[in-house]
Amino acid sequence: MKIPYCFTMIGREFTNIDWDDLRHFLALAQSGTLLGAAKQLGVEHATISRRISSLEASLDRKLVDRRGRRINLTQDGEQVARHAALVAVQTAAIEQLGRSSTTELRGHVRISAPPALSSVLLAKPIAAVRRNHPGVEITLVGEKRLASLNRREADIAVRMSRPEDGDYSIVKLGETRFHLYATKTYLETVPPQDWTFIGYDETMNASPQQLRLIELAAGRPIAVRSSVLEFQAATASFGAGVVMLPDFAVLESSGLRRIETEHPLTREVWLVVHSDIKDVPSIRVVIDALKSVLGE
Repeated sequence: MKIPYCFTMIGREFTNIDWDDLRHFLALAQSGTLLGAAKQLGVEHATISRRISSLEASLDRKLVDRRGRRINLTQDGEQVARHAALVAVQTAAIEQLGRSSTTELRGHVRISAPPALSSVLLAKPIAAVRRNHPGVEITLVGEKRLASLNRREADIAVRMSRPEDGDYSIVKLGETRFHLYATKTYLETVPPQDWTFIGYDETMNASPQQLRLIELAAGRPIAVRSSVLEFQAATASFGAGVVMLPDFAVLESSGLRRIETEHPLTREVWLVVHSDIKDVPSIRVVIDALKSVLGE
């Protein structure tokens, strides 16, 4: 798509820049690697490289330094990245304006939420939306990172921490508690001083639940680690050790027993939507459905 946008760089003006080239370049500038940009946009890394080359040819400027695995922006690249970020925000605002003008319950809504919340709590409200409003299509992305609502990576985000800034409408949905769990057999056959624990890998070392697990382990080993909460729960259900789980994620059929401790960890659950689209009918019905279930 050609956009009527003008860059002024070093005394020269460039018009009719391909927005797709800019979009791919911006993803590279934000992620720092071809692989990261490809993952963000859902394309092959060769596509990112090709788009960057196309943009450099259009501008007749070198925008990235490709030496080494990590790609660095040149001075011109930094300037283009700043312009591209503004274009992305403006494009998102135009799309949101178009959506907010509709009165039909029709459209596509993209939700970002932590994987554990996605698999356990969100199926019911999403099914209700589809049943009551068949014109609304929904994509749910289970991810630990905080998706950017400004860049339209998501329309609605369900998060375990409250955003500190941004033009957002933010609603506290409720709270969830975390407890230690293990099988009845494990608790009966392994004395507490010999317990081993199941927790997250190093990517989640700073999370409140992992810090609490380390505190409760008190030097006892965390012998099984995984970034996937469902794997942790399944491993504990087979008697591999003690795991920390949000209470909502523990099913009766798992055979896990709660281990009561003083001052269990409590985390807040927040719903975040960009203020410009919070009253779009398709967005509103999804928000209301999430609030009705998660608010319980």
